[in-house]
Amino acid sequence: MFNHKQNLLNRLKPQIQQILDSENPKSIKLQNICELLHQQIPYYNWVGFYFAQPGEKKLYLQQYAGKPTEHTVIPFGKGICGQVAVTNQNFVVPDVQAQDNYIACSMEVKSEIVIPLFFKGDNIGQIDIDSHSPNAFSEEDEAFLTWLNQQISQKVFSK
Repeated sequence: MFNHKQNLLNRLKPQIQQILDSENPKSIKLQNICELLHQQIPYYNWVGFYFAQPGEKKLYLQQYAGKPTEHTVIPFGKGICGQVAVTNQNFVVPDVQAQDNYIACSMEVKSEIVIPLFFKGDNIGQIDIDSHSPNAFSEEDEAFLTWLNQQISQKVFSK
């Protein structure tokens, strides 16, 4: 069966590889990935990378594409991103209103997906994506973003 979403995500992989293989610094590579995903996937309304600082129990927003957010520092355990920092598990939220520990970035956000980024076995950060559509994220998105973070770990952080 033809899967439009899977086809869209797979078509982005060569472009992502090209970004990651470029000579650009890490920050530019990550920014380019945010912009690519935000521009090419209609339901990815905000895309950002949060990273932990060694020894701190906080996440810091680095690169993102979409409307600015006031949530640039998130304590571990707070909100979806903070929960992922503690559990090291993917978190797919079909309806943000149903989450007790949700930090509202915008009234337009209806669903969210957060995938941890590991380097040498440690959770060093995450990709966070918000959608203005309820139940926007599927297993295909989860698999694609897990693949993306693995590529980033291998090609950006291992250098």
